[in-house]
Amino acid sequence: MRKYFGTDGIRRIANSELTPELVYKVAKASAYVFSKNKEYEPLILIGKDTRISGDLIESSMTAGFLSYGARVIHLGVIPTPAIAYLTRKLNADASVMISASHNSYEYNGIKFFSNKGMKIDDDIEEEIETAMENKNKVFEVRPVGDKIGKNENREDLINEYLEFFIDNFRDDIKSNMKDDFVVRY
Repeated sequence: MRKYFGTDGIRRIANSELTPELVYKVAKASAYVFSKNKEYEPLILIGKDTRISGDLIESSMTAGFLSYGARVIHLGVIPTPAIAYLTRKLNADASVMISASHNSYEYNGIKFFSNKGMKIDDDIEEEIETAMENKNKVFEVRPVGDKIGKNENREDLINEYLEFFIDNFRDDIKSNMKDDFVVRY
């Protein structure tokens, strides 16, 4: 039985059960898993919802990813389908959505997406948990100098998703609009 991941990622009370330390460990272990068998640093996208604890979780995730040498792109506040779409579009190795969906405000969560824009497989979640628990060489990896991960903010990438969404639903949008409203896309 898995210790951290549930049906849809990791969800707990933020800064109580979902501590910055736990989030850091999850991020570092997942960067290890996502970079296995690759000769480059993994590219990982991070998006979040509007929960108060989102910044705390995002900062801890970022620290874990960067400490392993991963590249991180912050997408800001974004819907979950958008992060799935952008993961594929940008050819990222993985992405993380920080959200607890329907849970009350004190909760937050971490949901990983694969490079195909789908929830990561259970076996990948188990591999991340194993890396977290075994204290293997994952936590001994400490890149220095130009090997430390890089971080950039790209909240503008939401426009890529909006264009995709509008292109796919243009006819439905137009048919549901009043005649006096102009569709600008």
